[in-house]
Amino acid sequence: MAADFAANYQVNSRYGALVLPSAGIVPEIAIGAVPDDQRVWVPQAPDVWFRPLLLNTVTGGWCNLLRVRRSGVLHRHRHPMAVIGYVIKGRWRYLEHDWIAEEGSFVYEPPGEIHTLVVPDDCAEMITFFNIGGAMIYLDESGRQTGYEDVFTKIEMCRAHYAAAGLGGAFADQFIR
Repeated sequence: MAADFAANYQVNSRYGALVLPSAGIVPEIAIGAVPDDQRVWVPQAPDVWFRPLLLNTVTGGWCNLLRVRRSGVLHRHRHPMAVIGYVIKGRWRYLEHDWIAEEGSFVYEPPGEIHTLVVPDDCAEMITFFNIGGAMIYLDESGRQTGYEDVFTKIEMCRAHYAAAGLGGAFADQFIR
């Protein structure tokens, strides 16, 4: 009986109060970020893929690895909320800026900033972790919206790709919170 009590309740040592487990909490996600199975990478554009880590339907954001090979481009876009990035492998830059994000670099993108991510010709592969809030709003050269991605379109992309790749569309569900 005491073991059952200890397993289901936590006692705060300072106040002695019981901390009851919350109902409805979804499990944490603890996975290897860079997958061995190449089918986990979802195609986004020519030579551009993303690997979902978290698809957060509560806040409307997502965390993923972005992989670009052979001097790929992630088209001109902006975000309505902040974006955080960390370069794991390779390097990239924005056409609109003169800095280069290299392996080990941290990047903060302020909301509303317009940029075009490019990987240089001499970089065989780039992988960057991104925490994206809100959406990606794709723009033409005049600043007019040409498309968008949000957590829900990302979920659709993942389900369609995983179904076609033989993993089953429900494979994406493990990343959805």
